Amino acid sequence: MNYEISETSKENPVITRNSEIVIVMADDDEDDQMLAADALRECNLPNALTPVGDGEELMDYLYHRGKYAPPVHSPRPGLVLLDLNMPRMDGAEALREMKADPTLRTIPVVVLTTSRADRDIELTYGLGANSFIVKSVTFEDLVKVMKAVMEYWLQVVELPAESKAF
Repeated sequence: MNYEISETSKENPVITRNSEIVIVMADDDEDDQMLAADALRECNLPNALTPVGDGEELMDYLYHRGKYAPPVHSPRPGLVLLDLNMPRMDGAEALREMKADPTLRTIPVVVLTTSRADRDIELTYGLGANSFIVKSVTFEDLVKVMKAVMEYWLQVVELPAESKAF
C-alpha cells in the first residue's frame, strides 16, 4: 500500500531533485505509518511512502519476495525509515542484513524510533545507519522532523543512481 499525496498537496508540491524517490517505512505501528504519511503531505512532498510492518517484510520488499515478487510492485527505495522495536525481525536485524548486502548497502537508512538508549544509538550507527531520530510526540513536531529529514535526503544530498532507477 502506498500513501498518496492529497489533491490539495499536489497543487503546490515541493519539487526536488529526488522527487521520484520511493520512501519505505518499516514500522509495526500503523498509526505511526499514517502519521508519517500525513506529515509528508503537510510538507507538500510528492514522494510516495510505502509502509511495511516489520524487518522481515522490509527484507521481502527489498528482495522482491512474496507479495513484492514482481519488482514493479517493490521499486528500489531511495530512503528507508526504520523503527527498531518490531516483531519477527527488529530494525537492528534488518539494518544488519541490509548493510551486509552489497546490493542494498547504499540505500540510506534513517532510524526513526522511540528509543533514546545510548546502546541503540551506538548499535545502529555501528551497523551503518545514516541517521538516528527519536520519534516526535506531537504531530506538529513530526511534521518539522519529516520536513527536515526529507529536505536533507531529497534536496541536499546526492543519492546513488540506482536509488532513482526503477
